[in-house]
Amino acid sequence: MSICSYINIEVNELIILDTIVVGAGQAGLSMGYWLSLIDQNFIIIDGGTRIGDTWRKRYNSLTLFTPRYLSSLPGLSLKGNPQGFPTKDEVADYLEQYAHTFNLPIQMETEVMVMDKQDDIFYISTTKGTFQAKRVIVATGPFQVPFIPVISKNLSPLVFQIHSSGYRGPSQLKPGNAVVVGGGNSGAQIAVELAATREVYLSVSKKPRYLPLSILGKSTFWWFERLGLLNAREGSRIGQKIRDAGDPIFGHDLKSLVKDDKITILPRTMKCKEQEIGFLDYGDLKVQNVIWATGFKTSYSWIKIPHVCDESGNPIHSRGLTNIKGLYFLGRPWQHKRSSALLTGVGEDAEYLVRVMQKN
Repeated sequence: MSICSYINIEVNELIILDTIVVGAGQAGLSMGYWLSLIDQNFIIIDGGTRIGDTWRKRYNSLTLFTPRYLSSLPGLSLKGNPQGFPTKDEVADYLEQYAHTFNLPIQMETEVMVMDKQDDIFYISTTKGTFQAKRVIVATGPFQVPFIPVISKNLSPLVFQIHSSGYRGPSQLKPGNAVVVGGGNSGAQIAVELAATREVYLSVSKKPRYLPLSILGKSTFWWFERLGLLNAREGSRIGQKIRDAGDPIFGHDLKSLVKDDKITILPRTMKCKEQEIGFLDYGDLKVQNVIWATGFKTSYSWIKIPHVCDESGNPIHSRGLTNIKGLYFLGRPWQHKRSSALLTGVGEDAEYLVRVMQKN
């Protein structure tokens, strides 16, 4: 059942809320939990139709590489074997259950069009009317607008193309080979799945690094936690080393398939033309299917307040605090620690922001 089917908050332009949270994903729900524990008149708004749909709509075989005990938000544990790895549908249903459990004031199907600030009040124009609030937490997360390189437009319509965010399973593809572009875990998992039914190539900018999902019977993230790597802070020396190294590929499925010549690793994608893709120092390859596992771009163009974002469009903040009084960000990668954009870490950042808000 959709959250918005039982929570219906009528917009009243005469009411000035204490806080509006934009985004009902893991970050927004974590913030809602902590706000519900203090005397706050707040609402969480989201343009989607159902809590957890950003997870439900990802590829069918997706399984998290963080165990259940590190995939929970504050106040409610994800059910199941704590050391086991949850599926994406488990996480989606858990997020919906979380909203129900704490009876969070959420209004779905409410897309934000424009936000500005006049004097000390934020005005948020949405598809359901205009909200006013003293504070706004932007909790839209890091996965906002799928990024597909512009060179993709040079491919013939005969080539099937899709971004990893739109990929569900092998049945979507045309017959023939598949090139997965992108060296992250999503690209690796999709390549592994496709290799069971077709010739697969994985285009990466640098040689993959592999880490097992478990070591000596414990999740690799359990070891990260014990070694302090999961809580490495953004400005620390170890945090910088982790960021510079980039994320490893978790699990050895890809490594095994590459070794068995079931998946071919290719260098960086450089050009596209008609039915061919050209790779750095490799040459061209005729392709039938391309999956762009090339990540996402942030989009804060709806925020019409000067000096919120830098020239690259990223928010200017320190642990979620901006130079604009009453405006905060939550769920950003490395907002404070390595775990800030993960289920296990976003709750801590939300609690910190609430404590700051209580002082101001």
